[in-house]
Amino acid sequence: MPSTDHQRFWSPVVRTLTPYVPGEQPRIDGLIKLNTNEHPLGPAPGVLAAIRDAADDSLRLYPDPDARALKEALAQLHGLQPAQVFVGNGSDEVLAHAFFGLLDHGRPVLFPDVTYSFYPVYCGLYGLTAQRIPLDDRFGVRIDDYRRDNGGIVLANPNAPTGRLLALAQIERLLESNPDSVVLIDEAYVDFGGESAVGLIGRFPQLLVVRTFSKSRSLAGLRVGYAMGHPGLIEALERVKNCFNSYPLDRLAIAAAVASVQDTGWFERSCAAVIAEREAMSARLHALGFEVLPSCANFVFARHPAHEGAALQAALRERRILVRHFKAPRIDPFLRITVGTPEHGRALDEALRAILAPG
Repeated sequence: MPSTDHQRFWSPVVRTLTPYVPGEQPRIDGLIKLNTNEHPLGPAPGVLAAIRDAADDSLRLYPDPDARALKEALAQLHGLQPAQVFVGNGSDEVLAHAFFGLLDHGRPVLFPDVTYSFYPVYCGLYGLTAQRIPLDDRFGVRIDDYRRDNGGIVLANPNAPTGRLLALAQIERLLESNPDSVVLIDEAYVDFGGESAVGLIGRFPQLLVVRTFSKSRSLAGLRVGYAMGHPGLIEALERVKNCFNSYPLDRLAIAAAVASVQDTGWFERSCAAVIAEREAMSARLHALGFEVLPSCANFVFARHPAHEGAALQAALRERRILVRHFKAPRIDPFLRITVGTPEHGRALDEALRAILAPG
């Protein structure tokens, strides 16, 4: 931590910031890492080949600042036009541009009280007023609670860290009741069991859908994200991007992402494998007495009535298994557990049985 003397060089806003805290990334061999929602399977073989092919003398040249090949591939995948697609360094950067470029209207930005913890960080960074809307007793979103004055609405669907899914009909209701402010749907986990809102873009010009290659496409290490919406929304993001970083995606990332979009077979099989293991993990946790929220993500959110979340996390870490615990109101008893391989799942089950055993 810098000394107070060094802090005199900080801009005033820096003193007010509460940065996002990412999941632990330890350098310890032999850990089973179920704490950061990374894909348990590697990228498609064609993705690795595309990276190797792109790693040539062309790296001395700047990449395409518009990433046209990727925008065209994504537009074709989702039935859109390239002008309806924006790309950036992971969905976090895309979200940051959206908060800055689309949600600063002098009115509060609405999002759930339990959700992705980067949302309030962006509000603090850009001086936006955040208004947290409580989830219901089962950690579900109540659409009618968002019928109030706002400068924008942000919903992760499925939600994180709960994994709960909001039905597409509910998102449609939300859009119908908020025609004059941007509704941002963060679909980082939608490929693991949800229905995308992309099909609503043509009817609702205020809808922005944000996606990532980090989860279902197993490319967290390359940082590729994108947004889809009306060309007017995309133009705003492009204007912000070109005032910040005119070359956001490098040549390797563009090549890898295009190859990933093209390999639909690997994508579908790998998502199915994660879904199957998620259901198996949930069943094992239920058998051990855990309450497990219904999840449509690549993780589960669970608590045990007889054990504190922090204590379970620590006990698992002693057994070289990492899971995520959030010391926050309402969710302190819970653990967020990433879906790993079947072998990871069996190891988790064995460790929990030992921890929960009497005496």
